[in-house]
Amino acid sequence: MATVTATAATTATATSPSRPAPRTLADLTPWGQLRAGRLPRRLVQLYVGLVLFGVSMALQVRSALGLDPWDTLHAGLAKHLGLSFGTVVIIVGFLVLLLWIPLRQMPGLGTVSNAVVIGLAANLTLSVLSTPDSLLLRWVLLLGAVALNGFADALYIGSQLGPGPRDGLMTGLVRRTGRSFRLVRFSLEATVLAAGWLLGGRVGVGTVIYAVAIGPIVHLLLPRLIVDLPRAKDPSAASATDRLR
Repeated sequence: MATVTATAATTATATSPSRPAPRTLADLTPWGQLRAGRLPRRLVQLYVGLVLFGVSMALQVRSALGLDPWDTLHAGLAKHLGLSFGTVVIIVGFLVLLLWIPLRQMPGLGTVSNAVVIGLAANLTLSVLSTPDSLLLRWVLLLGAVALNGFADALYIGSQLGPGPRDGLMTGLVRRTGRSFRLVRFSLEATVLAAGWLLGGRVGVGTVIYAVAIGPIVHLLLPRLIVDLPRAKDPSAASATDRLR
């Protein structure tokens, strides 16, 4: 029975039309990212993704049901510095970029854009949106924020113009320490979350929902949103050294 099943499976595989290979992220230097092709399409996708990312951050803030680890830190710092939430997001983004230097990470256009655009978009959204009195509406904001954040994350990552400062810090630490990505991410985000909570950032059910849901959402959407790069395999577009990821 097992032999028949295996034979049938082999035959079906052999006779079925070949499926296109799944799109994957290319390993490119910052200069290679700009030369890899389809730049206008990728720029539009990058900036739409970053704006939506900033909007999703503001939605979760206004839900008042708990923030993700980095935004908990941003909110806590904003309380003590007397600055707007989005301004702190921008400042922290550039401070994190300084940590790339000893890690020998090279920022791309998307990296620098991330540091600025998401903070501006968050500030603009917060200026026109307040926390609703209805708990139901706050839940709508929270769930919408998490879903939108996952979509926006996949959009800007899929543009292949460089990771955000915080994502790049994690991948750089993985590369330099040799530790697993899961361990580095957990350690970094736990530290950030604890610091944000001590500073008065809001931790709650939204923090848990974000932690549980964001990975599967990005995992589902990212392969569909990666822009295929026609020149990604061109040696002139990608160097074997000084990789961004």
